[in-house]
Amino acid sequence: MNNTVKPRPAPVNLVRQFFLFAFRVIRHFLSNHGILLAGGVGYNVLLSAVPMLALLTVLLTHVVDEAQLLEVISIQTQHFAPTHASLLLDAVQAFLDSRDIIGIVGLPVMLFFSSFAFRMLEESLAIIFHRPNTPHRNFWISAILPYAFILILGAGLLALTLVFSMINALYEAPSILLYLISFVGVFILFSAIYKVLPIVHISSKRAVVGGLVAAILWEATRLLLMYYFINISFVNVIYGSLATIIVILISLEVSSVILLLGAQVIAELERSERHGLPWYMAPP
Repeated sequence: MNNTVKPRPAPVNLVRQFFLFAFRVIRHFLSNHGILLAGGVGYNVLLSAVPMLALLTVLLTHVVDEAQLLEVISIQTQHFAPTHASLLLDAVQAFLDSRDIIGIVGLPVMLFFSSFAFRMLEESLAIIFHRPNTPHRNFWISAILPYAFILILGAGLLALTLVFSMINALYEAPSILLYLISFVGVFILFSAIYKVLPIVHISSKRAVVGGLVAAILWEATRLLLMYYFINISFVNVIYGSLATIIVILISLEVSSVILLLGAQVIAELERSERHGLPWYMAPP
């Protein structure tokens, strides 16, 4: 009698390894108080989003057409506030209409407020990637990083606007192509955050993996949120005139959870690698 146990097929093992790894990521994410951290990040994103978008829009309108720039921004904001992107866009438009009132003195103030989200995110990532020998980052580097990211976002918006202009000149309906490019932009943004903002060193390969996971998770969640808020949600009935701000807060907190989950994925991959284990095995 042959008692040899046949090995499981590779796909079965891969699925099992994936679920074990996902369970480990979620468990450690909760132990790091990830939901609480995401709430803080989401609130600061809400505080920072309008001044940052307004500031970038004012600066970029000196280079590109304002209407095309606003169209690009509207597609970008749909990634982070799926059902109420128009509200953020209206706030930006209102600022543009009164840009002369703000003046030179108001721009540094807006720049200061627009950096809040990056500062909170940097502190949250420090908790996610914490190690016993974690080094301390220079104060000036931490102070400059948020503004460097704002410059990068501005360059990205400029590039998207130029691409939109080219596509608009070649095709009658460029929105699908622009949407795909926008998704790639979100993926690159996530990857850049994971590569640069953590105090510890993160390899480019890990940052790309985390960025791809976060971008896919957010795109799937964004579609679910759109369906829920449009067809099922009772937010308008419960909160009345406050419904819009509630929906935006929920959307931003969910996106923050996904952003920090992507960071947790990278942290677990790094832990396994430091202990010389395969990606799916938890260190002792």
